[in-house]
Amino acid sequence: MAADYPAPFLHLVRELRRLPGVGPRSAERIALWLLSHRDAHPERLGTALHEAAASIVPCGKCGFFSTTGLCEICSQPSRHGREICVVEQATDILPIERSGAFHGLYHSLGGRLAPLDHVGPEQLRIEPLLERIRTEQPGEIILALSADVEGEATTNYLTGVLAPLGIPVTRIARGLPAGGGLEHADQLTLQRALGGRHPA
Repeated sequence: MAADYPAPFLHLVRELRRLPGVGPRSAERIALWLLSHRDAHPERLGTALHEAAASIVPCGKCGFFSTTGLCEICSQPSRHGREICVVEQATDILPIERSGAFHGLYHSLGGRLAPLDHVGPEQLRIEPLLERIRTEQPGEIILALSADVEGEATTNYLTGVLAPLGIPVTRIARGLPAGGGLEHADQLTLQRALGGRHPA
C-alpha cells in the first residue's frame, strides 16, 4: 500500500482547499510550506485568524468590516448627509475608497438578486437601505453594482424601489478602461461607452 501523509496533514490540506482559488496541489504546497519552512510560524497565522474571526463584525450601518458598532468610514462626521454608494459586497467598498474619488457613505447589499440561487430581495440588505435613506436623507443614491445579468437585475429592481422616495438615483458610468484600446473592448462595453459619451 502506498504511503500517504498523516491524518492531521490531510485535514489541513482539506481545510486549505476550501479557500477560493486553492486547488489540491496548491493546498498541499501551502500545507508543506506552513509545516516545514522556518519562516512560516503557523502558530502566528492561527492566532491571527482566531483574533480576526473573534473581533471583526459587519458595520451596523453599511456592512463594511469593523471592530465596533460602526466602521471608520461611517464614523467620519464629514461624510454624513452626503451621497450613499450602494455596492454588492463589503469588499467592493475598498477599490472605490482607494480611488479617492468618492467621499460619501456606502451601503453593502450582501449580494445581488439571483433567483436560480434562491437569492431574492428578502435575502439582501434592501430594507436597511430604505430605512437609512428615510433617516439620513442623502443627496443622492449611487448604484455601483456589477454589469452582468444579476447586477443589472439588481440595479433595475433598486431603481424601481427607490424612485418613490424622491431622491436622485444614479449609476456609475461604464465604458473603456484607462489605457484600453478599442480592439480589446467587447460589444456591450462599446455600446455603453458610446451611450455614455459627454462633451470633450
